[in-house]
Amino acid sequence: MDETTTSPGSRCRGWFLQNFICMSTALDGRYGLIATGAATSTEGSGSPCEQDGNFQGGKPVSYSGPTLPENILYHIHSLLPLRDAARAACVSHAFLNSWRCHPNLNFSIETLGLKANEYGADKATVEEFIKNVDHILKRHSGIGLKTLDIDVYFLRFDVDPQDGNNANPCHLDSWLRLALTSGIEELILVLPAKVPKYNFPCSLLSGKSGNSIQYIRLSSCAFRPTVSLGCLRSLKRLHLYSVGITGDELGCLLSNSSALERLEVLLCSEILCLKIPSLLQRLSYLEVVSCDGLQVIESEAPSLSSCSFSGHRHHRVQLSLGGALQVKKLEMSCFSAVCYARERLPTIVPNLKTLTIATSCEMASTPIVPSKFHHLKHLNIRIPGGALYPTYDFLSLASFLDASPSLETFVLDILVPECRVEHGLFSGDPSQLVQAPEHHHDALKRMKITGFYPEKSLLELACRVLETATSLDCLTLGTSYCSCWRLDSEPGKCHLAAIGTYIEGKVASTARLHVEGPCTRRRAVEV
Repeated sequence: MDETTTSPGSRCRGWFLQNFICMSTALDGRYGLIATGAATSTEGSGSPCEQDGNFQGGKPVSYSGPTLPENILYHIHSLLPLRDAARAACVSHAFLNSWRCHPNLNFSIETLGLKANEYGADKATVEEFIKNVDHILKRHSGIGLKTLDIDVYFLRFDVDPQDGNNANPCHLDSWLRLALTSGIEELILVLPAKVPKYNFPCSLLSGKSGNSIQYIRLSSCAFRPTVSLGCLRSLKRLHLYSVGITGDELGCLLSNSSALERLEVLLCSEILCLKIPSLLQRLSYLEVVSCDGLQVIESEAPSLSSCSFSGHRHHRVQLSLGGALQVKKLEMSCFSAVCYARERLPTIVPNLKTLTIATSCEMASTPIVPSKFHHLKHLNIRIPGGALYPTYDFLSLASFLDASPSLETFVLDILVPECRVEHGLFSGDPSQLVQAPEHHHDALKRMKITGFYPEKSLLELACRVLETATSLDCLTLGTSYCSCWRLDSEPGKCHLAAIGTYIEGKVASTARLHVEGPCTRRRAVEV
């Protein structure tokens, strides 16, 4: 479409936004105005609206412009942030009617124009917040309400008259009741990361709300569904962050959520065993992060295609995905993740295409086992500082190459402490490096090693790739810890020099070697 032509809908929206900016500039930005719906006089007389005649005697009047269909006005109004939508309702009866049916209510310190710091808010701010939310929700018709987003990180829901930050949990109960009985589609509730936790009223999820709710996001509360919970036939996404819920309680919820497509469980330490039933036919994404008590994950969901697991740094979670023939993407972070991935994943997720591994500790080198990743195309391995034993053999990672005939990209991200980098450097004769076997990797096109340093087995891994990857386009080496920039450094410890000695000569004419890093002796290495 030509830039000079616009659709009628775009022109309508542009007309409203242009005039609304003028009106809102002259309005009082305090949320008392928004909550009451009353327009007040403003100080000063220099606003553009006053100059254009939108103010008479210093008081705002309703804007009279081109008449638009009510449905278009309502749609434009629904696109505005909460404060702006409320301000518009103060100067227009049409927008006031729309305000009472506004689809998205987002309540936070910021959206209500209040102030708090990282430690919370004072008593006056808490009282103002509660008053405004009460006022807006009680005057909402309930018609058309789709999203309720409440962020009250600054409150504590326990009754202590000595603490001005406290709020009676009945306030939140009331807000949730008003919204959920309206049949909303999305509920987002962010609570303070303090104890005692607010007890979410699960009974409100029965009936009309159970039929309509599509997305639930809860943070820092107790959530205790039971077998009496009604059917959540429309629930597609569930996100739980630092929520007090057991595996059995979550199971009660899942057994009533047959339409679920995404399940995200983070920092829920009460869950010991996570069981996902086969009735979740549509579940395609599963994320489980830092649930420290978790010991077992069992899934029978047949359509699961993408998984992300982050376990305890000192033990491994038992994983069973029921065949998981549809799983194509997997991210895993746990104790001894590299060894576990090589030994177990080929049989657990046989059709995997993208694998990302982050290990917290590797006590042994990667084993050589006969099982293969027949469909794996992208492999990412992240090894943080202190995760490796001094005797770790990087060349053993070639076991993944040998087991992955379709592998196209391999990224190895190494975060090894600088002290180890300086004391583990190889400076011997190139003939002392292990020679590559005759086996070729015909699909591998790109490999990148960040945190590269000239340790013997790491040099051997890079050489192995150059000598066996017949379709290699580029090998990238990032030398983050090269110390040659220091005045007292030894020339023999320059990582770039080591790359030139042991690696550069093995680059095929059809491939490219790219070196990155803060090296004062750095030169472009392009072959």
